[in-house]
Amino acid sequence: MGFLRDHTAMVTGGVRGIGRSIVLEMARRGAGVAVTDINTDGAENLVREIEFLGSSGLIIKADVSDGAQVQNTVDQTLAEFGKIDILVNNAGITRDNLLMRMSEEEWDLVMRVNLRGAFLCTQKVIRPMMKQRKGKIINVSSVIGIMGNAGQANYAASKAGLIGLTRSTAREVASRNIQVNALAPGYIETEMTAHLPQDVKENYVNAIPAKRPGSPEDVARAAAFLASPAADYITGQVLNIDGGLLIA
Repeated sequence: MGFLRDHTAMVTGGVRGIGRSIVLEMARRGAGVAVTDINTDGAENLVREIEFLGSSGLIIKADVSDGAQVQNTVDQTLAEFGKIDILVNNAGITRDNLLMRMSEEEWDLVMRVNLRGAFLCTQKVIRPMMKQRKGKIINVSSVIGIMGNAGQANYAASKAGLIGLTRSTAREVASRNIQVNALAPGYIETEMTAHLPQDVKENYVNAIPAKRPGSPEDVARAAAFLASPAADYITGQVLNIDGGLLIA
């Protein structure tokens, strides 16, 4: 069902993992997709998959924490597609460590990519969206940004910051018909979680009422919903995709 036909999406960190699934879901729904990533290995295969789904794809190598590279990404996307209807701030990294052992570099790097990157991409995309008087911005946060997690103070702080960025930006641009929302995935099976010890994985699953980990496709379908006309009156919200992990 092509409810995003004639739309353009820009997805950061979109070559692997959750980002890749979001890219393919947007393409499946009819959107042209500009994909940014700092590591573009395998990007040619991704473009072929996008084209197989009947959409157009553009791969741009970029560091989202660098303002000049972000501006270049936006400029290239506008030159290729003429507009940006959807921004998905998905790029993110982890550098886990206990707070007392965490280096300043581990803290700064995670904050730079996860939070500064989303700020820069949002700032550069807001102007063209305001001119066209419509747009959807989706920030990929995490349940860790809501509940916290030992050994992930930097990651939790960055993802909590994304929620604050989401709500503040939503208030600023709602009158211009731009909706800004966040996704908060729980335990999702990706390359990032594959390295976890088996007992840790089992503990995560046991804490989830659904008794299974999520898939990248679970997150991608939620992103497509928030990007769709069905979500035109939803803004400033956080949608947990966690199998019930955060049920109060």
